[in-house]
Amino acid sequence: MSAFRTQGRGHLNGPVVVVGSGLLGTSIGLGLRGRGVAVFLSDPSPTNQAVAVDIGAGLPLARLEGEPELVVVAAPPDVTADVVAKALQDYPAAVVVDIASVKASILADLRSRGADLGRYLGTHPMAGREKSGPVAARGELFTSMPWVVCPAEETLPESIRVARALAGDLGAVVSEFGADEHDEAVALVSHLPQVMSSLVASRLQGTPLHALSLAGNGLRDVTRIAASDPTLWVQILGANADKVVEILHGVREDLNRLIGTLEAPTAPGARLDLAQLISEGNAGQSRIPGKHGGPPQAYSWLTVLVDDTPGQIAKLLTEIGEIGVNVEDLRLDHSSGQNVGMVEISVLPNKHDLLIEALNDRGWRVLQ
Repeated sequence: MSAFRTQGRGHLNGPVVVVGSGLLGTSIGLGLRGRGVAVFLSDPSPTNQAVAVDIGAGLPLARLEGEPELVVVAAPPDVTADVVAKALQDYPAAVVVDIASVKASILADLRSRGADLGRYLGTHPMAGREKSGPVAARGELFTSMPWVVCPAEETLPESIRVARALAGDLGAVVSEFGADEHDEAVALVSHLPQVMSSLVASRLQGTPLHALSLAGNGLRDVTRIAASDPTLWVQILGANADKVVEILHGVREDLNRLIGTLEAPTAPGARLDLAQLISEGNAGQSRIPGKHGGPPQAYSWLTVLVDDTPGQIAKLLTEIGEIGVNVEDLRLDHSSGQNVGMVEISVLPNKHDLLIEALNDRGWRVLQ
């Protein structure tokens, strides 16, 4: 099945049952309640459910009367198939979707049980936070984020419509993949980055603090997602192990190649091999979709030094707007040992020199 993207179609009427009151389940509840959809919550943890209810994500499931239009299973991956199967039995007229981050193994499990796959659809919202639990939930969590739907051969058109309506009501952009195609894709774009980030961050254990004081945005960017929940990732990686291992074999080959080259860095061909390895990374990075999911585009970067005091960044961005230049991307860093911030700004190449000149004229300190 070829992947394609659309906005969600239609709207949910409700009621909607959300099974699982963690970050994603509670965020779904908050988002749907913001659109006036009736939501009812269920969670094995009474505390999680009570917190989700208290913050307005829905009402306790015990207050549901009648049949829901949709059941959203927001359970951990290792029990998702069990919860989906139970929901299909408990609500024989409802569409049931799950939001687990792996799809093929869950579908295969349900098919082996003889579950009603016409009313089931595996989905995966590509959104989240480093924080977990209902207190971290946000109704806007899915806005403009990809939401993958993975219909099976048995999935009924009405089930697909309802799943698309869920994603659309939450502001997400729908992509349609086959289950295996989805798992292969997330192994590369989501699971591998998590593994590599965690491996890099693990090297920091026991590192003297004076050494870590030299860290800049490069280390922070690479290790940001290393703060993720270990329990969740044990389940995700285990459920998609075959796809992840296949990619890691390739990474191992590259590492062995790099290690062999660096063990003799002045040998004939060594420098060329190092350049090729870095160039291969350049080529891969350049294929990542650009702004708003459009084609990759090269931007020019400049760095502006700002005093680390309230209002300075807002003032800088306001003046850039007055100059008439659009900021394509922005990163922040801090000077070690000085009360100065560094604002890295990317702009279209034809605006680069104009912006530098205009900011210098306005008294900003600009580094090219």
